[in-house]
Amino acid sequence: MVELTDKLDRVIGAKSAKPLEEHLGLRTVDDLLRHYPRTYSHGMSVLDEGWEPPAEGEHVTFVDEIAKADVRWTNRQPKREFLVITLANRKPRVTATFFNAKFSKHILVPGTRLMLSGEVGFFNGTMQLTHPAFLVLEGTGQGKGSRSLAKIAETSRATDGEVLLSAFERDFFPIYPASAKVQSWDLYACVRQVLDVLDPVDDPLPESVREQWGLVSEDEALRAIHLAEREDDREFARQRLAFDEAVGLQWALVERRHGELSETGPSAPPRAGGLADALGRQLPFDLTEGQREVLDVLTVELADTKPMHRMLQGEVGSGKTIVSVLAMAQMVDAGYQCALLAPTEVLAVQHFRSIRDVLGPLASGGELGGLDGATRVALLTGSMTAAQKRDVRNEVASGEAGIVIGTHALLQDAVEFRNLGMVVVDEQHRFGVEQRDRLRAKAVAGITPHLLVMTATPIPRTVALTVYGDLETSVLRELPRGRQPIATNAVFVGQKPAWLQRAWQRIIEEVDAGRQAYVVASRIDENDGAGKESGKKKPTAREAGPPVTSVVELFEKLGAGPLAGLRLGLMHGRLPAEEKDAVMMAFRAGEVDVLVCTTVIEVGVDVPNATVMVVMDADRFGISQLHQLRGRIGRGQHPSLCLLATNLPEESKAGARLKAVASTQDGFVLADLDLEERREGDVLGLSQSGRPITLKMLSLAEHRDIIEAARAFAETVYDADPKLLDHRGIAMLAAPFAETERVEYLDKA
Repeated sequence: MVELTDKLDRVIGAKSAKPLEEHLGLRTVDDLLRHYPRTYSHGMSVLDEGWEPPAEGEHVTFVDEIAKADVRWTNRQPKREFLVITLANRKPRVTATFFNAKFSKHILVPGTRLMLSGEVGFFNGTMQLTHPAFLVLEGTGQGKGSRSLAKIAETSRATDGEVLLSAFERDFFPIYPASAKVQSWDLYACVRQVLDVLDPVDDPLPESVREQWGLVSEDEALRAIHLAEREDDREFARQRLAFDEAVGLQWALVERRHGELSETGPSAPPRAGGLADALGRQLPFDLTEGQREVLDVLTVELADTKPMHRMLQGEVGSGKTIVSVLAMAQMVDAGYQCALLAPTEVLAVQHFRSIRDVLGPLASGGELGGLDGATRVALLTGSMTAAQKRDVRNEVASGEAGIVIGTHALLQDAVEFRNLGMVVVDEQHRFGVEQRDRLRAKAVAGITPHLLVMTATPIPRTVALTVYGDLETSVLRELPRGRQPIATNAVFVGQKPAWLQRAWQRIIEEVDAGRQAYVVASRIDENDGAGKESGKKKPTAREAGPPVTSVVELFEKLGAGPLAGLRLGLMHGRLPAEEKDAVMMAFRAGEVDVLVCTTVIEVGVDVPNATVMVVMDADRFGISQLHQLRGRIGRGQHPSLCLLATNLPEESKAGARLKAVASTQDGFVLADLDLEERREGDVLGLSQSGRPITLKMLSLAEHRDIIEAARAFAETVYDADPKLLDHRGIAMLAAPFAETERVEYLDKA
């Protein structure tokens, strides 16, 4: 009996199993069978009489006799011998070249009947296979050949008592994700061997779910994805396995969320006359209806003894930060400390200043003449001096600082809180689960702090259900009153160069009117990989397109050219912290007219007087990132303009993307477009255990209905059977996504 949980060495032997584990991490039968083919090579069937010549690069298989075998020598020193064989019954002529002639010349001789399998090339009308896999079917070396084909032959002999050509005669062969040490043929041989002895697989999904969604059985799907001849059968298998993946992912998230809800949270009922009340009374603006609704939810959840796990997402400028400050004030009223984790020093410093400003005298706790009930706001970043860090850590450890703002520096072991009750993570997509949990672990034993994560990047429903599926979600769609619209245009510089000159002129006009501008570049200087700060990987030479303008070069050219006479500031991530701080202070104070910068200003920077943004090489940025950048303007009382400049043509794919951004300010619409365009691995990031999440069959862009159905099913199962006593197969589906050690999940299964 062979089951999915069995170790591979027990089924296929230690010699075959060892490289699968070492090079591909495949340890069990389930691991191997869920190492799905990445594609299928059609036209790999055994080509017989009347065959049509395949295309170059196609993978083909021949069964034929050797008509001629020539041993030759290379021209280069040292000379090496190689073997060229010619097949007997092929027109046009087919040859195959083998470089290990010392071995092959003794068995690949005229009259030998063999199988050849490899990739086709052509030279002077002759079809060539270079070092193909081979197997001797009849001749002095019968049964010898390439390891992979010999393995399939051994499997066939073990199953049927002889080597059957039918083991190879197929309309297609599966092509697996492989490595230099474990090739696709090796995997195919192991899969065949396992499926020949595998017992019928118990189905982890009830029949009612399978019928509702028209799903084939688990056993049928796992066999068809590897061996089915018909594309329809393989498609049915893919649909079933995508549903499996959705169920596994959702179970891991549901179990995590329910597990955290069973922990003890710091109850903080609202206190009349406290810091939160005082702050609410002194705000110089009214909260929007959306902000009030979200705050009402937070107020209730913070008062509960279960830890809150909530994500607050909303448009750029929708007022998430003030909602979080009011929530933190409620926690401070109850005697707890709050930590706000920001991804960059620029954003951390901005939060520190803006929170102190909004609190005013309420941030003077512990100071001479400070108000009753006031607190202290502390800032901790990596660029501070050792003495500064020590002073802040002392404030935090003593409990003097009720609100602590910082970058990754907050995660260091040296930072200790007296009574941490709430963690706020800004720009959640910049942090992993492990980082936010490391900060929450600084609470006193037995208490799990409330968690509020915020993002100004609107998240598609499928991503909210997967990447953030352990969090409840609140959405702010309404912008505060008085916000001005942002007109956005794509500027195709290569086709209309005069438009860029008009963009510089528009900046001059805005500055003359007393306003300010941003000019954004995608890289720092010529030593910086293109797109490094933009978060996009460096493009290949083929993808690169026109040269990219660096921020340093742009700063110099603008200062000496079209923007000469204006006060320009330079801002990028490689500047010392004090220099970045000085530039931002000058820009905020109106002492800099134009900030020439990289994406270091992408999030959180709030200068209401800035009304124009020109994004150079805008094709180098993703959709959501352009929307984030655009959100730096339109924050004051004047209408604003965002210009997306590119050297690529309007009809290019990048041109279409830029026009899509220009056509709408609805971040939720753009988020869906972004998901369709990006690789899903970029979206998914890390799993709960810190490993990259890899979806093999499930598509976030295409399978929303499946993901939602899987979520509902996982919730139903958890309510009835949280330990999976009657749903053991689900544990196996969840293992790749689970925070719990994977082996524990396999034990459950």
